[in-house]
Amino acid sequence: MSPYADETAARALIVRTARSLFTRGLTHGSTGNLSIRLADGSLLLTPTGASLGTLTERELSRTDLHGALLGGPRPTKEAFLHAAFYRSRPHAHAVVHLHSTHAAAVSCLADINPDDVLPPLTAYYAMRIGTLPLLPYHAPGDSRLEPAAEAAARTHHAVLLANHGPVVAAATLEQAADATEELEATAKLHLLLQGHRTRPLTPEQAAALGPTPPDGRNGTS
Repeated sequence: MSPYADETAARALIVRTARSLFTRGLTHGSTGNLSIRLADGSLLLTPTGASLGTLTERELSRTDLHGALLGGPRPTKEAFLHAAFYRSRPHAHAVVHLHSTHAAAVSCLADINPDDVLPPLTAYYAMRIGTLPLLPYHAPGDSRLEPAAEAAARTHHAVLLANHGPVVAAATLEQAADATEELEATAKLHLLLQGHRTRPLTPEQAAALGPTPPDGRNGTS
């Protein structure tokens, strides 16, 4: 059951979270988008072209699970990514997609493992992210990415879009934002450690930590 039965409260939470992410430099300009799945199954999303730093509650879009507009302005052009995650993860009620600097930088690296982009450098990354697949490059808003995102979301609550940024789903918006920040912090560590020998968690250590699925589902993460 969705924790977001009160649409007014859900709108306020999206705006607070958006401003927090923006003011702390986790996204910039008009990049990044957030969503919540309401108790009636419809989605509240940030609109296209909006800055997360100046967003207001009345500017949010409302769609169904297949992208049909139910109210408000036109949603983010990446609304299909959010819908794909919700369809694959019925216990997820929030999705965060950012162009956070370090995660985006990692998504541009050559010769990274597309099945698991980042090593488990810290316990918190292992707990909150687990394995992180890389999805092939598509231009922003290209809905041809939707089938790949929907398939990946069946076994992963977080993915990295090549030359773009992360998408993370969770049971609540707070959990999705926390996991996204953990991903960004690990991407920064990974880049800082380039050229140095590292000692990531062993597979056994990482497996012992989880991750506990943040949306209540079993699966890789």
